[in-house]
Amino acid sequence: MTDVLCFCEQKENQELKVEGDVGADPIWCNQCGCNFDLEDIPISNKLKSELMEWANKYGEWIDWGQDQLIPNGIEIEEEHNKQGAKLTEKVNKELRGKYRIRFSSSTMARMYANKYH
Repeated sequence: MTDVLCFCEQKENQELKVEGDVGADPIWCNQCGCNFDLEDIPISNKLKSELMEWANKYGEWIDWGQDQLIPNGIEIEEEHNKQGAKLTEKVNKELRGKYRIRFSSSTMARMYANKYH
């Protein structure tokens, strides 16, 4: 299996992060911020599916039309972060020894809550 390539100086990445974002696959370079195509990550199809299902729920705590937090938005985001942390553990297990993996939790709901108070 070849290394995952990104925009970093060394081109071969050793540090990845799991992070949700609108319209993006949930695996990123922890150094340069490059977003990887999930198909290029050497993990099981089952885990890829779980990660995409989780990623597709990113931002459900925001009413995008009104540009505001929905009721219980902070709690919904916290649950999303808990699920993301669990998935990160699974990614870490499957890639053990090949990459260092960390989870980057979302703080968007708190940002929106503070924006309007």
